[in-house]
Amino acid sequence: MKLYGKTKELISEIDLFWDTISKSVLVFDQCINNYIDKKEERFEINLKEINRLENEADSLRKEIKYKLYTQMLIPEARGDVLGLLETSDNVIDSIKKVLLQFDIEKPEIPEFLEENFRDLTKFSFKAVDEMVMAARAFFREISIVNDHINKVKFYEHEADKVEVELKRKIFNSKSIDMLSKKVQLRYFAEKVVLISDEAESVADRLAVYVIKKTC
Repeated sequence: MKLYGKTKELISEIDLFWDTISKSVLVFDQCINNYIDKKEERFEINLKEINRLENEADSLRKEIKYKLYTQMLIPEARGDVLGLLETSDNVIDSIKKVLLQFDIEKPEIPEFLEENFRDLTKFSFKAVDEMVMAARAFFREISIVNDHINKVKFYEHEADKVEVELKRKIFNSKSIDMLSKKVQLRYFAEKVVLISDEAESVADRLAVYVIKKTC
């Protein structure tokens, strides 16, 4: 895609949108680990930062959408760009929701499950990180988009494997004496892994767009 004039400015704004996604998943990783480590003050700081980033992403998305239509920029890919932004926005929305639920419900994570929750968070983080790199490449170096898409799928699959292992540990555990606690921990495992699922949804959309542009 040739970049010039207002189109170049628009791509720069889209880059800022990806920046907010990148920052949000970094905060997500920190936040879950701070929760597990019982660092309550840092966890609260992370929550405030996620709220700020989510608002910033929403504002950028609306501004980009406005410019796409009012200034008639990149008309050949306008729908694809909007679809990509909307789907990517689901990532930061899901991050905000899961961290808010941690703050509201405050699940007690037993020590023998901590590593699994950290791994689940790590793979979800990596899936989103690769998703962002794929999205950036779509506008600048489309030939490498599929490399990043493949990594998104790899990390999403790894997150799924950890999720299954984690659930087995939860429901086979005799040290967790209440079914309600097991159900709650399963719920949070599913919510953390949802972040990688959202990243894969964006990657799937990008894969279609790459085919459209290269065929």
